[in-house]
Amino acid sequence: MASRTFFNVLFVFGSFFAGLCFAEDPLVTYEFVVSYITASPLGVPQQVIAINRKFPGPVINVTTNNNVIINVRNKLDEGLLMTWSGIQQRKSSWQDGVLGTNCPIPPKWNWTYQFQVKDQVGSFYYFPSTNFQRASGGFGGFIVNNRDVIPIPFDTPYEDIVILIGDWYTSNHTALRRTLNGGKELGMPDGVLINGKGPYRYNTTIVPDGIDHETIEVQPGKTYRVRVHNVGVSTSLNFRIQNHNLLLAETEGSYTVQQNYTSLDIHVGQSYSFLVTMDQNASTDYYIVASARFVNRTEWQRVTGVGILHYTNSKGKADGPLPDAPNDEFDKTYSMNQARTIRWNVTASGARPNPQGSFRYGSINVTELYVLKNTAPVTINGKHRTTLSGISFVNPATPIRLADKYKVKGVYKLNFPTRPLTGPPIMETSVINGTFRGFMEIILQNNDTKMQSYHLDGYAFFVVGMDYGEWTDNSRGTYNKWDGIARSTTQVFPGAWTAILVSLDNVGVWNLRSENLDSWHLGQETYIRVVNPEATNKTELPMPDNALFCGALAKMQKPQDISSATLILGSGFGRFLNVMVVVMCALIRVLH
Repeated sequence: MASRTFFNVLFVFGSFFAGLCFAEDPLVTYEFVVSYITASPLGVPQQVIAINRKFPGPVINVTTNNNVIINVRNKLDEGLLMTWSGIQQRKSSWQDGVLGTNCPIPPKWNWTYQFQVKDQVGSFYYFPSTNFQRASGGFGGFIVNNRDVIPIPFDTPYEDIVILIGDWYTSNHTALRRTLNGGKELGMPDGVLINGKGPYRYNTTIVPDGIDHETIEVQPGKTYRVRVHNVGVSTSLNFRIQNHNLLLAETEGSYTVQQNYTSLDIHVGQSYSFLVTMDQNASTDYYIVASARFVNRTEWQRVTGVGILHYTNSKGKADGPLPDAPNDEFDKTYSMNQARTIRWNVTASGARPNPQGSFRYGSINVTELYVLKNTAPVTINGKHRTTLSGISFVNPATPIRLADKYKVKGVYKLNFPTRPLTGPPIMETSVINGTFRGFMEIILQNNDTKMQSYHLDGYAFFVVGMDYGEWTDNSRGTYNKWDGIARSTTQVFPGAWTAILVSLDNVGVWNLRSENLDSWHLGQETYIRVVNPEATNKTELPMPDNALFCGALAKMQKPQDISSATLILGSGFGRFLNVMVVVMCALIRVLH
């Protein structure tokens, strides 16, 4: 019986690999073991979430059009979903890794994500999307390289450098979650991490001894592509490298007009890549700094991330004060004006051999308008909640996409209002009804006193305008209809609005959310449901064979498969697949 099972497994995999051998797009595999470890990023031992015992997790490095397989083993004590921020999973929200589309991976289970990074390039990251887990780690960089036949609009950099910045608390995500659920604010974070490490001891009074800091070693005279991601909880950060120019080249999959910055504000969830030439005197090392924005600088001085840029021929340690952040604590316009300078490079090719700007978004007629208003947290039914347009989103027990597939009624309401509710706020699973191939205008109005950033899964949208005050129809006169940047996460300043345009060409159920974890956790999100009305729907990939079931469909879930095949896959999935591809392809070619 065992030998028959073994040969059946070989037959299945043989058929699978035969397809891969003759497929046009390569396969890339990763295995993620997600578990708790003890670390002390700010000098205090605490529980963090690691991937393969690393914090942060490994960088995923692929090329556009690659087929990506990531086997995730959940060794946490609660459900887990991994989401791929900014990765536009064409035709398949089944792999999106958020509660509206996927059931959580139970503890001690494996689940395998399978998707194609289709027609995009750039700098992205991944993180756990449920239970406030990102506040404890589990994140890492995600690079999508261009194919060789598609040129990049700059000379090839010497190397990539991935930098993850973010505010950090010494309490773990479960304690922070309890604080929010209890109606309290999280308060000032305990620090800012750079690549999972605390600040360099640039000041012996502010920074205690015994904290490990990040050191990045570089070759003098070389130009590097520095990919920076704000993976924090809720703090906007200003990023700078002492005495070095940051030549902005790309953000979240779009090449930008190349401009030099001495520093750039990077809001929660945003990603940028800079070209940095190591052209300074190597008499000393240089500071890498990520400091909080829009706060009292004196009170927040200790909440600063500091790393070291070390030339291989450096003659001494970094010394002296940190390079200054923008001095505009009471100037509302500086950061917004800086954001407006980030524009699309309409002459550069993206993932295809045609200019990014060949998609002339400014000449397309808008078919749907949604004004989404955020206000300060409210109390609904005795619970501390956040809202969008007066609705605090309630995640359903049965994911929306799964409910659609099996026609489960009453899971959600397709009634999200086009304008904010005028009555009392409510808690509801209310979803936006998007029209397939429509062109949607979304106004993000922030009437809170805190900076917010918003992300849309499955899409890159065009950021066409932002300003202070209330948006009106007349505000369209200020829109950038030519080279507004295309990205997946945008900031919305307090007391201001941001306008985005979205071409709804990707069928599925896609999460629109605040990237600030506290706002997201308390209900500031919704979903855009995009359905192809044609009877033969070839615009969406089918539900994967390994889909998990929960909620009203929980009885359909089979026990975790512990067959010999699963044990093989679970113990070394990536290595096993790569070896098998090589062996099977060689055998198939010989037989042919």
